[in-house]
Amino acid sequence: MTADHRKEQERAELHRTIWNIANDLRGSVDGWDFKQYVLGMMFYRYISENLAGYINAGEREAGYADFNYAKLSDQEAEPARTDLVATKGFFILPGELFENVRRRAANDENLNETLEKVFKNIEASAQGSGSEDDFKGLFDDLDVNSNKLGNTVAKRNEKLVKLMNGVGEMKLGDYKDNTIDAFGDAYEFLMGMYASNAGKSGGEYFTPQEVSELLTRLVLVGKTEVNKVYDPACGSGSLLLKSAKILGKENVRQGFFGQEINITTYNLCRINMFLHDIDYDKFDIGHGDTLTDPLHWDDEPFEAIVSNPPYSIKWAGDSNPLLINDPRFSSAGVLAPKSKADLAFIMHSLTWLATNGTAAIVCFPGVMYRGGAEQKIRKYLIDNNYIDCVIQLPDNLFYGTSIATCIMVLKKSKTENSTLFIDASKECIKVTNSNKLTQVNMENILNAFKTRKDKEHFSRLVPNSEITEQGYNLSVSTYVEQEDTREKIDIVALNAEIEKIVARGQVLREEIDKIIAVIEVEH
Repeated sequence: MTADHRKEQERAELHRTIWNIANDLRGSVDGWDFKQYVLGMMFYRYISENLAGYINAGEREAGYADFNYAKLSDQEAEPARTDLVATKGFFILPGELFENVRRRAANDENLNETLEKVFKNIEASAQGSGSEDDFKGLFDDLDVNSNKLGNTVAKRNEKLVKLMNGVGEMKLGDYKDNTIDAFGDAYEFLMGMYASNAGKSGGEYFTPQEVSELLTRLVLVGKTEVNKVYDPACGSGSLLLKSAKILGKENVRQGFFGQEINITTYNLCRINMFLHDIDYDKFDIGHGDTLTDPLHWDDEPFEAIVSNPPYSIKWAGDSNPLLINDPRFSSAGVLAPKSKADLAFIMHSLTWLATNGTAAIVCFPGVMYRGGAEQKIRKYLIDNNYIDCVIQLPDNLFYGTSIATCIMVLKKSKTENSTLFIDASKECIKVTNSNKLTQVNMENILNAFKTRKDKEHFSRLVPNSEITEQGYNLSVSTYVEQEDTREKIDIVALNAEIEKIVARGQVLREEIDKIIAVIEVEH
């Protein structure tokens, strides 16, 4: 069996396990909440195994071949706390490890209280250390006393036992064997499982894998390493983590940075970092409104920025008199409209971008052609030669919207005063009701992006002076002519054919008249 085949089998088995947990909990918690319970419990299992594995490896290297941290008493383990918080960022007593709490769970009448205490202790272990912000409130969404789990303590605990057993039986591999991606896969499967549902179930928090990969590969063209990666609206962090997958996390030297306004998604993002084996000192995810209260002001600019910010959301705009003097927005001389913050995210990202960096941001099509303040911001971007490329994507790629979005690629150090336009609206395959980018589609887009050559009906390098003449319209269709796939018709031949049909019709009418005449005579 090939490694790929084995991986697919393991993945399928993992997905089956998650479905089984979903069926066990179904009816009591809706999709979004269910996902938080599973992810929270997976996180608890993961950091328990990660810590125990780290300690065991160290002791075995020192010659204690049979050492097993989980078998120690809490008193024996306590002296190691300070060192472990310094290296791992947290500490868990042996008695509070996932495997030990799970073993006792079915007979623990106070399982909800036990888990609540364990979660509090894990968070408290990081207090006063460099990892405090990364652990604070991480278990808030795993509410072990919620009525959603059952209306009595006994019923809630019954569900918690099922949840622990389900997560405990997941074949996640040993993190030392680099199969830790199983955690990432389980996470992504859960996100995908609910992202395609309507309403609150996650569409706004989830960028499809292929779009994430395309955005990331665009910003990494020509780079084998970057200082760090940033997403101003990072959601659950899947876009940030793509660069770890593509470059290798050791080639993202200072780590992963982002900001997220939704508290639940912010918690998921931090959990996601740990689940992908990103240590606490290699990520800095903040909570808050990026547009009005931005974090990471004092950090050196970012070489890679990727984002799929919320489309056309409301923001303070010019009703907040401080914003027009904010250095992120003041250079354009105008603020994005209050009802459409899209270009505010673009201006923010540009400010956070390193001189040698690239930003790739998903945009709604309207921002490319609307007038007013948005046109003035586009003028600023083109006049200063900050836009490297605009890519028209196919419709129906994203959960929750069928609209065809675009990608705007920003750079601060371009060598030529022109902008590349790529019409990738046909670069997809249809899967059930939605469209999907394949690896071939991605390569076609990336090749056009790298070569910057004109290709009929697909790509065109446009001098910025022409964009100025077009009133700073950045719609791809303005510059790349769509192929006319309608059948060409020979009018002369068609007219001759019509004449024949008319003549034949006349003959048939005469024949019918004769038959009717005969019938009338006979009667």
